[in-house]
Amino acid sequence: MNLRDTILEKHSKDQMLRIVAYVGNDKRKFDELMQLFFEDEYRVSQRASWAVSHCIQKNPLFAKKYLPLMLDNLKNPVHDAVVRNTIRILQLVEIPANLHTQVMDICYQLISTHTTPVAIKAFSITVLSNLSQIYPELKNELKTLMEDQLPTASPAIISRAKRIK
Repeated sequence: MNLRDTILEKHSKDQMLRIVAYVGNDKRKFDELMQLFFEDEYRVSQRASWAVSHCIQKNPLFAKKYLPLMLDNLKNPVHDAVVRNTIRILQLVEIPANLHTQVMDICYQLISTHTTPVAIKAFSITVLSNLSQIYPELKNELKTLMEDQLPTASPAIISRAKRIK
């Protein structure tokens, strides 16, 4: 299978699942998919990011090698889907300690920005909530941030905010 051609063929859940099945547990195929994830062509990276998130959900260890690059990629993402799927991945994996500060900064920024899409904010809340298990002092900061957001928050944000313990 030519992953790039398959990604560009059509954008559907069935197509994404076909790519995920093709990659399976094969690290070389996953590496090839990650090259597409980092492409500058928005349509390619957008569609690859969806498949990447599902591959990592099945094989969380696939993320380890790429997490620093994925975080750097958030500085200039080519599509909101790349951001959404990257933050979704951060919910699923164990984040190395040396990346905690960077991840926290990114998530706080995403939550604080009014133009950030709801799903990205919701995933960011979960990532920060997960990290607050390691850094309990984050809970108060996160609760304060959520209080500022709640008056105009969507149901998804309200639901995630209620889960902060």
